[in-house]
Amino acid sequence: MVFENEPDLTADELQRYHRHLILPGIGEPGQRRLKAARVLLIGAGGLGSPAALYLAAAGVGRLGIVDADAVDISNLQRQVLHGTRDVGLPKTQSAYDRLRDLNPLIDVEPIQVRLSSANALEIIRRFDLVLDGSDNFPTRYLVNDACVLLGKTNVQGSVSRFDGQLSVLSAPDGPCYRCLFPEPPPPELAPNCAEAGVFGVLPGMIGAMQATEAIKLIVGIGEPLIGKLLLVDALHMRFRTIEVARDAGCPACGTREIATLQDYEAFCGEDTKTQRPNETDADEALSDDEITPNRLAARLRQGEPITVLDVREPYEWAIARLPQARLVPLSALPQAVHSLARDTEIVAYCHHGMRSAAATAWLRDQGFNRVRNLVGGIDRWSVEIDPTLRRY
Repeated sequence: MVFENEPDLTADELQRYHRHLILPGIGEPGQRRLKAARVLLIGAGGLGSPAALYLAAAGVGRLGIVDADAVDISNLQRQVLHGTRDVGLPKTQSAYDRLRDLNPLIDVEPIQVRLSSANALEIIRRFDLVLDGSDNFPTRYLVNDACVLLGKTNVQGSVSRFDGQLSVLSAPDGPCYRCLFPEPPPPELAPNCAEAGVFGVLPGMIGAMQATEAIKLIVGIGEPLIGKLLLVDALHMRFRTIEVARDAGCPACGTREIATLQDYEAFCGEDTKTQRPNETDADEALSDDEITPNRLAARLRQGEPITVLDVREPYEWAIARLPQARLVPLSALPQAVHSLARDTEIVAYCHHGMRSAAATAWLRDQGFNRVRNLVGGIDRWSVEIDPTLRRY
């Protein structure tokens, strides 16, 4: 990477970064490039936490952190940037406090917004390099397309359960995210961490490697993962690298058909029914086998005979549950189906609505015509109906 200005190092910086200064390939010139660099982290979660810590410690001059969420107790199993005392704080504020404590010689820019097609270009264009640690497909495609349009390199990482992926994308002559994954998988095949789970140390591994690739790119050393996809199997501690090439037919970096950012939630087929400000249940396009928390709560208050079926696991039931619910884990549903009344309406729910959607479809196949899925699950219920319920 080339920087217009590579500022001199102060005596404090020479002392702090001494272990870098004596490394062949970095030295004082490389450390000055690190000081000149502006790096944007998408997300201050599992991947962004270790990446931000190591980039701050390395002396990257300016770190921007985009995140709209607050610290939740369930984050702390893997999001090591935050602590128990930070629960309830915006993640960007928690990140700012921790990173400035780690290295007060750098600038940290908290960007407390949800990245969207309306603001992505404006935000990303101010930085030299992007590290994408987002946990959903709409944001990944949004970041990719913005980076391609702006000519920014994207160090992209992702994790699920015990597996991780890492690549350097949108670099000159290298592939972009759409070259690797032209179309997102169906939502039911791509559960998020809250549904699928994640091995707590795995984001630390991938996030630290994202920081490694970023430092290599900034300083100009080593062989970055351009044109390569690193696959990590943490359960068996296996690493595999596969070659990936730019796709000449890619609509982003190949044919350049994508000239503007689009509605990525619709493109990815993800659930967009979580209510936004000024949106009502009447605005939602629900299928016959769906129901919103507001509608279910109103009907329960009226005393309607509804069987509320919780298809989560027992440990989730112990964290929080809906009133009048009956626990039947999804895996146990075939054995318990005979105990469900076919003449009573059933509303199934889980954490975010994916497992209960599967339960609803299966029950309808078994002849239960009056079963519905609670859109957004217990998590949406806790936001819209009962904020005293624990979220996880």
